[in-house]
Amino acid sequence: MSSLDVKPLTRIGILLSGRGSNFVAIAESIRAGQLRGVEIAVVISNVAEAPGLEAAARIGLPTAVFVSKGRQRAEHDAQMIACLREYNVELVCLAGYMRLLSPEFVGAFRNRILNIHPSLLPAFPGLDAQEQAFNYGAKAAGCTVHFVDEELDHGAIVVQRAIPVLETDDARTLAARILAEEHVAYSEAIAQVASEEYEIRGRRYVRRMLPG
Repeated sequence: MSSLDVKPLTRIGILLSGRGSNFVAIAESIRAGQLRGVEIAVVISNVAEAPGLEAAARIGLPTAVFVSKGRQRAEHDAQMIACLREYNVELVCLAGYMRLLSPEFVGAFRNRILNIHPSLLPAFPGLDAQEQAFNYGAKAAGCTVHFVDEELDHGAIVVQRAIPVLETDDARTLAARILAEEHVAYSEAIAQVASEEYEIRGRRYVRRMLPG
């Protein structure tokens, strides 16, 4: 294969509001050569003091801050869209981004926004999903990487990883065990989407089989 045949790297934009542990896991997977074919173009936060921004700066990645508090969602999201386009972002990854995206944002990156949620969707959407699962008495829990649409925790599912809820678990230990699965699942989902070897049929994400 000549250099002209090599597929260019898929440029990822990370959105986060806090520590960004999933972002760090993605960056480490790229650095270790486990997640190939992608690069992080920019890390954006809606919270100026988000520890994830410091982590990005230490790695040497470009960062941007668009504080959302007290602002109209559409106006705020328009700035983020412009920033992502400035960095030629092709795939947006939400890594603990604690704000609903506007319909305009979702439309600007239709089927190109991924989110990770700490439950086996459609069970336990919304906040504190791990605690919801524990309090409900679920026997299995896990995480879901899905495309983002206009509804909360709703888009087509790309990857799910499940774990048993142990008799010795409490909500805190269950959350920690789910987080470890998140760090694996997100990179797996990014690799699948970046390959472009899939199609979405209704609500179903279907991987296409390669010839040969």
